[in-house]
Amino acid sequence: MTQKILIALDDSENALRAVSYVAANFQNHAAVTLFSVLSDTASLCDMNSPELTPLFKAQQSSFCQLEDKKRSLVNAACEKGKQILCDAGWDPAYITLKAQPKRKGIARDIIQEASQGYDLIVIGKHGVSGIRDFFLGSIPQKVLQLAKEVSVLIIN
Repeated sequence: MTQKILIALDDSENALRAVSYVAANFQNHAAVTLFSVLSDTASLCDMNSPELTPLFKAQQSSFCQLEDKKRSLVNAACEKGKQILCDAGWDPAYITLKAQPKRKGIARDIIQEASQGYDLIVIGKHGVSGIRDFFLGSIPQKVLQLAKEVSVLIIN
């Protein structure tokens, strides 16, 4: 049976370190999905309501350009992750790139995807942002807490 690995990926160094870890430590015939959850800001970019504050209306175009840039950075990170795996001997047929808009929340969306038959979630450890994130970033911490049916590997 082929092992199915879900790697949670954004455009951070930590996420690419998680891909590199899988490339170096797992058999290259495992099925790997590089999975990204994207901010669902398209609705904000399409809004044209009289209730919008003048400040938001004035900055709406700039905001949407930033979101487009973020999306392209995540797509580039996915391609880089795929290349890391291919360089380690993975057949591209075993690598899936998947991105979806945020639905329930990033951690919950990762868990929802993992419930589709994955054996392992691999996620990079994020930087600290206060006392509650002293040991782990908030997303890896939430994934670890929510994962009931699948193992989680957090890469430093």
